[in-house]
Amino acid sequence: MSSKPTVLVTRKLPDAVEARLAGGYDARLNPDDTLYTSDGLVAAADGADAILPCHTEKFTADVIARLPASVKAIANFSVGVDHVDLQAAKDKGIIVTNTPDVLSDATAEIALLCLLGAARRAGEGEALVRTGGWKDWSPAFMVGTQVTGKRLGIVGMGRVGQVVAKRARCFDMEIHYHNRSRLDPALEAGAAFHPDLDDMLPRCQFLSLNCPNTPETRGLLNADRIAKLPDGAIVINTARGGVVDDDALIAALKSGKLAAAGLDVFNNEPDIHPAYRTLKNTFLLPHIGSATRETRDAMGFRALDNLDAIFAGREPNDRVA
Repeated sequence: MSSKPTVLVTRKLPDAVEARLAGGYDARLNPDDTLYTSDGLVAAADGADAILPCHTEKFTADVIARLPASVKAIANFSVGVDHVDLQAAKDKGIIVTNTPDVLSDATAEIALLCLLGAARRAGEGEALVRTGGWKDWSPAFMVGTQVTGKRLGIVGMGRVGQVVAKRARCFDMEIHYHNRSRLDPALEAGAAFHPDLDDMLPRCQFLSLNCPNTPETRGLLNADRIAKLPDGAIVINTARGGVVDDDALIAALKSGKLAAAGLDVFNNEPDIHPAYRTLKNTFLLPHIGSATRETRDAMGFRALDNLDAIFAGREPNDRVA
C-alpha cells in the first residue's frame, strides 16, 4: 500500500501538474476529463485524503456531508470558491484552499479582450468575414464605440481588478472603482473610489465586473442598477455569471439601453441563457479567463503547494476555510 496521501483529481490537469502530482501523491487522475455527478464525486472520493477539484464540481452542503471521513482537504484549482459551501466544509473539519494571484494577468487580458470586442463589434465583424457577409466598406459600416479616453468603472478592485485598471490606463481610460474598502493611494494610482456602487454607475461608460460571487454580490447587476448606467454603456463580466441578472442584462441589450456586453462567464455554464446567442451586440467567450499555459500550470502548482503544506502539518498559504 502506498504511503503517499491519496488525492482525487476531478479534471484533466496540465501535464506538468499531473507529473508533480504523481511524484508526491497517490493521484487518482481523470484522463478522459469526464464531469463528475454529485453521486459520482462522493463515490470516487472513497478512501481519498484530499480532493483537487475545479469550479465545475459543486460541493454543496449535501455533497460535503456525504464525503468520506478520510477527506481532509479540498484544494481548488480556481480562485473563485462559490462552488464550495465553505461553512459546511468548516463544520466537517475540511480545509479549503484556492489559487489567488497567479491568474490575475491572464484574466485581465480577457477582460480587455471582452471590452474591446464588445465596443468594436468584433463578434459581428468576425462572423461577417467568415460567412462571406462582408461586401464592401462605407462610412456607416460596423461603427462601434471608441474605448480611448472613456470612463471605466470596476466592481471589485482586488488582484484582477487592479490589473484591469492598469491595462485600461494604456487606453487613457479614467478609472473609477467600487470595493468593500478603499485601496492604498499607491494602489489606486489615481482611480476614484466610490463606497456606494449606485453612486459610481452613472459615471460608467464601461463597467467591468471583477468581484467574487458571494451572497452579497449575487445578482448585483440587476435592472435597477442597469438603469443607473449611462445610455449606451458597455458591460464586461469576467468574474462569475452569478453576479449578473441575465433577464435584466438581456432586456437592456435588446432595448438599446446598453450598447453591448462582453462576457466570459455565465449563469449555468455551459447551458447559458439562449438569448445571449441571438443578440448581435454580445461578444461571448467560453470562460477562458485563465486559459494560458503559463497560468494553468501556475494554478496547479499553487494548489499543490497548498496540499504539500497541509500534509506536512503546516498552514496552507491560500486557506479560505
